[in-house]
Amino acid sequence: MKLFQAIRQQLIQESNVKKYLLYAIGEILLVMIGITLAFQVDNWNENREKKIEEIRTYENIREQILGDKEQIQGQIDYNNRFLAQFEYAHKIVMENDRIQMDTLASIIPKLTSYSDYDREGNIYETIVNSGKIQLLRNQDIVNHIRLLEQRYNYINRMENIHYDVIMGYAAPGITPVINFSTTEIVMPERIFNYEFQNLIFLLVKIMHEKDNTYKTALDEIDKITALIDEELK
Repeated sequence: MKLFQAIRQQLIQESNVKKYLLYAIGEILLVMIGITLAFQVDNWNENREKKIEEIRTYENIREQILGDKEQIQGQIDYNNRFLAQFEYAHKIVMENDRIQMDTLASIIPKLTSYSDYDREGNIYETIVNSGKIQLLRNQDIVNHIRLLEQRYNYINRMENIHYDVIMGYAAPGITPVINFSTTEIVMPERIFNYEFQNLIFLLVKIMHEKDNTYKTALDEIDKITALIDEELK
């Protein structure tokens, strides 16, 4: 600044208007360039902070959905373990195979068992409410997160339906026909009638739908994870 002041004073003393105007214009340009550079540096720092926060958000989402994936896989294993037994029980009842009464006696008390993921929280809603949705520039990731939430909601609906069927039909249906403490079937005729067949069929159908729903959610998680991994590169 002292150098500029010295040059300005010299030009004024020399009364060289042309050189002074050129100097003044140059000084203004330098000031403008300085201001522009300052803004660019500020913008660069702001964009850098946003990118860091975007990456952190992707990492948090990835960690959360991988945790969800592990839990869902556990529910799939649980659901399918009982599903296989219920399908076998349905086969026995349909074929009126009374030789396998003991097998039925071991399976019937389990008809009230059901998988329950019951996920709390909403990833998409959380990032929207926090304002972080504005940071996520990969729209494919955002769209798949929204789809994943729809899968989660459907899982919860299917689990609620399963619970209602158990409480409304399965529990009242099996209580009169079996002694739970001894697993002895006390009313075999009711087990081999069409009502009990329908009950087991309904449970099997619901559990197949739950299995498909769980696996659809896992597919969506895999898609999001792949997109995030690509973004983090």
